[in-house]
Amino acid sequence: MKRVVHYINQFYAGIGGEDKADQTPLFKAELVGPGVGLAKELEGKAEIVGTVICGDGYYGEHTDEARAACLKMIQDAKPDLLVAGPAFNAGRYGFACGDIAATTAAELGIPTVTAMYHENPGVELYSKKTYIVPCADSARGMGKALKGIAALAGKLLSGEKLGPARLEGYIHRGIRKNFIHEKSGAERAVEMLLKKLRGEEFRTEYEMPKFNKIPPAAPVKDLKHATIALVSSGGVVPLGNPDHIRVSSAESFGKYDISALDDMTAQNYESVHGGYDRVWANEDPDVVVPLDVMRQLEKEGVYGKLHPIFYTTTGTGTAVAFAEKFGKEIGEELKNAGVDAAILTST
Repeated sequence: MKRVVHYINQFYAGIGGEDKADQTPLFKAELVGPGVGLAKELEGKAEIVGTVICGDGYYGEHTDEARAACLKMIQDAKPDLLVAGPAFNAGRYGFACGDIAATTAAELGIPTVTAMYHENPGVELYSKKTYIVPCADSARGMGKALKGIAALAGKLLSGEKLGPARLEGYIHRGIRKNFIHEKSGAERAVEMLLKKLRGEEFRTEYEMPKFNKIPPAAPVKDLKHATIALVSSGGVVPLGNPDHIRVSSAESFGKYDISALDDMTAQNYESVHGGYDRVWANEDPDVVVPLDVMRQLEKEGVYGKLHPIFYTTTGTGTAVAFAEKFGKEIGEELKNAGVDAAILTST
């Protein structure tokens, strides 16, 4: 019988809600929460040999530690497959499920499956690194989600060759495979165009990403008394990159006290950005983050004052879901600090 380990959060483990989101990783050699239903769906295909539990808050705030601890527990159980979730539309839970599934697949070389609502940020972050079954936005769809997970898990455990994602019941992973089609690309393109012109249903062979349109913020009414913050995706960080922000595909941002600085120099700041030639930025980081000019304008009274905290990350290759996450968290902190506007520099 094939062995399966199940990963869930503190809520579905029955430990508690947001008040227990700091739950550290733990292992139970038994079925817990939705694992009971999952075991029924897997009956005859595999058995769940253990459950790894971790609080969403802990996994999100201590990702490296949580990832390592959960991976060790999973490895010790010697599974043939990992199931995470379902996470539905819970963003932090989706991140945790996707991250531990992707890590397990990469480190242990076994298949991994989770389930999420299509708008869960975990989908964009991890759909290329693990199998994600589409599901409802809430636990009302638990039964259907578990059936979908079990069906896909059964095929993965048997080594069955999978067909297209839409037919196998998982969100596409961005993998394109060549095969001989009875019609040429030109013919298929014309047929799709005609269907579109007639208002008929058609399916594109290459889906393009969709981006939200964000309305611009209103202008600052009183610049003379405004507090302005500096935010950058240009990868400028304190010398040595103390928070280990990635050179590309960033999964975190840094925030640093610049209240005592009048400019950034090669002696105190550097760029770690992996998407442009950093020579000039490392010689004078102010070319990316204009701290020197902002201090001068502050002294001249052009605006009120500069916010003492500077926020930074790298933009190249960073998933939109992570960028949105950074924006929301930074924006909330700036609002709470009474900041009126932010200057966002890139490269």
